[in-house]
Amino acid sequence: MNSTAFFESGLPTDGAALDLAANTDTASLMARARAIRDQRYRNLVTYSRKVFVPLTHLCRDVCHYCTFAQTPRHVEQPYMSVDQVLASVRQGEALGCKEALFTLGERPEDRYSAARDALREMGFASTLEYVAHVAGRVLEETSVLPHINAGCMSLEELRMLRPVSASMGLMLESSAQRLCDKGMPHYGSPDKVPARRLETIRLAGEARVPFTTGILIGIGETRRERIESLLAIRALHHQYGHIQEVIVQNFRAKPDTKMAQSPEPDLEDLLWTIAVARLIFGADVSIQAPPNLSPGVLPQLVNAGINDWGGVSPLTPDFVNPEAPWPHVDQLERESALAGKILQQRLTIYPEYIQAGDFWLDGKRYTDVLRLSDAEGYPRTDDWLSGRSGDAPSRHTAGESASGSARLVAEDLRAIVARAADGETLSEPEVVRLFQARGPEVDFVCRAADKLRQAVNGERVHYVVNRNINYTNVCYFKCQFCAFSKGKLSENLRGRPYDLDPAEIRRRTAEAWSRGATEVCLQGGIHPEYTGQTYLDILREVKSAAPAIHVHAFSALEIWQGAKTLGIPVSDFLRQLQDAGLGTLPGTAAEVLDDEVRAILCPDKINTREWLEVIEAAHNVGLRTTATIMFGHVDRPIHWARHLLHIRALQARTGGFTEFVPLPFVAQESPLYRKGKARSGPTFRETLLMHAVARLALHTLVDNIQTSWVKMGEAGTAACLNSGANDLGGTLMNETITRSAGATHGQERTPAMMEASIRSMGRIPRQRTTMYGEVPAERVAASHGAEQLAEVVNTPLSARGSRCGERVELIRSTVEVDLGEPATA
Repeated sequence: MNSTAFFESGLPTDGAALDLAANTDTASLMARARAIRDQRYRNLVTYSRKVFVPLTHLCRDVCHYCTFAQTPRHVEQPYMSVDQVLASVRQGEALGCKEALFTLGERPEDRYSAARDALREMGFASTLEYVAHVAGRVLEETSVLPHINAGCMSLEELRMLRPVSASMGLMLESSAQRLCDKGMPHYGSPDKVPARRLETIRLAGEARVPFTTGILIGIGETRRERIESLLAIRALHHQYGHIQEVIVQNFRAKPDTKMAQSPEPDLEDLLWTIAVARLIFGADVSIQAPPNLSPGVLPQLVNAGINDWGGVSPLTPDFVNPEAPWPHVDQLERESALAGKILQQRLTIYPEYIQAGDFWLDGKRYTDVLRLSDAEGYPRTDDWLSGRSGDAPSRHTAGESASGSARLVAEDLRAIVARAADGETLSEPEVVRLFQARGPEVDFVCRAADKLRQAVNGERVHYVVNRNINYTNVCYFKCQFCAFSKGKLSENLRGRPYDLDPAEIRRRTAEAWSRGATEVCLQGGIHPEYTGQTYLDILREVKSAAPAIHVHAFSALEIWQGAKTLGIPVSDFLRQLQDAGLGTLPGTAAEVLDDEVRAILCPDKINTREWLEVIEAAHNVGLRTTATIMFGHVDRPIHWARHLLHIRALQARTGGFTEFVPLPFVAQESPLYRKGKARSGPTFRETLLMHAVARLALHTLVDNIQTSWVKMGEAGTAACLNSGANDLGGTLMNETITRSAGATHGQERTPAMMEASIRSMGRIPRQRTTMYGEVPAERVAASHGAEQLAEVVNTPLSARGSRCGERVELIRSTVEVDLGEPATA
């Protein structure tokens, strides 16, 4: 068989792979490997920022090239103490490390009494028991994830370590049994027997452990034997799917070893092996080469097909190769850039395994990993939290790359941005690609969005003077993201259930009008006794208090539920609401318009189709609406892309959306986060991109992109206004929903505050109406001369007489929110 034929149809057969042993055209192999690699990893090359924990240097094996393993008389103590480990890990944590690499010798207690005695004194029967204990302490006392390289293990031992690690590893090194013969490098090392190591790798798959393995080249094996080793690993991966990465490590001769004078593999040999490994595994497995073992030639390694540099420590040396210092991350970034790649930090567990984390990780570890992760499974690299952080990273920092080189912006991304600027409808993969922007690409996308903003909106930044009136926080739906709705009184719920008295609704409306508001925004929980008539009654109360005020009210869920209780079509109910004074609808209850996400967030709520049907019906009866997305929890870029394309398609049909409003998830008090099943909200990078990508993807159809000061804070809104947004939303007067979720940015921003922040950016502030019309001078003057808000009165359920009365306890029981126990961080 021609050894190149398989490249057209997928991975090589074993026979075709073995044929590569005779292929000496390294340049051609590298070109093929690069092409395969780039299909999946694009222009990224990753690394894990780690702290190296050499728990013990004692080992029962005697590999002829190793300087890591020592005898008891050459070590100060048999094992690092827990305190020593924690001190080192905490130092690494302060330097941004996300991984603690536990490396140790194989079962030293089987060979040395010093190891047995030390373990007995600490209260452990084996080295692996001690590893489990120390890794557990690291997890309890830091945010760093253990990656454990503990040698050959049984299934029981793997299962013991799985709950205290995010991943594990064991280098196969070679499947060639002859390397264990007398005079060969693995002679006298029982744990280097290939069958034993392959069995551990197999058992790791059975135990559902995300795993790292690889080969060591230049220790006496042939090229064919390297391929045989890679094929053995591939066979196990195809059986279990657990091999995250394959390391191609080049032998380095070390003084004072039996192989001190052995020749090292040359660069061509290393490049050939990397390329062949990529061809054998395709794009499904990461291929890694340690950067400290090949100084000065790192771009060539990238060009051979790697997509990962492995662990790099800013603190600890490579204890296995102490003669080879780690490159500084800045240097690694520069050398990656020379090969056209953006350096991206990763966790010890790879993104695709995080996305299936409920399978690959112990439950508590899944929570740990989620809270460290962004939507693609890469690590959060700053402390910014939506709703809580006052400061905001710069746009360049948010890109997670110190290199601002425009040449690293990939051509495919440039082409997508150009198509969006021309008003073309992007495909789902194209929108996803915009959200995948990293490093200097983030700034490129944000600048492109801001250029469109300037062309469409000029330098004006709009806001509306309004008041939120949330008439009840009682809700019988159990949305897992919501910390606002209340049911049965409980210590783990904020506040008390309430249902506003009509007089309080009228009072708040009249006060809003007196303070210059042009709009009241009405939304609440779905109270079990509410019907469509309730919403009509609320509208009439508002209009009786301020006939000229614009009523922006009722989510698609409230519309759906109201129509259902009256037994009439949604469009008929919408017309009744119009007649009662409804002006526009907020585009809330959308969350993410993808039923895969909604099945987790809000399984009993209206689905994607139903939300779109309600909004389209509103547009068709002449009611305009906003559109929102609430993102940063269990969603991914593909879900965001689907959401934006749903909005664009509906807008193309109806033209009914006035603006698009990204709403970053505020996690801290939400049930899903407290159960350990959601991320910590979107990263700052993701939030900037949501505003920018919305501007690009909706260009020519939706002119206004709003940024939420409640979610973003002043610094964050300024960044979004430079990334495609042109609107600051409302002054709000009484913001409660986001603050219930843990936000701290306040409940009102006065017109003076709005305008001061807008002017500080060199922009022009303008009040607007809900429909983006001019505001009468009388309203503007009233808003700037507004008096202090009076204290609100949230009418408790027990005070509402006939509406609740005897059913209070039944209602509370019906709508109790199951928050569960807070997950261990």
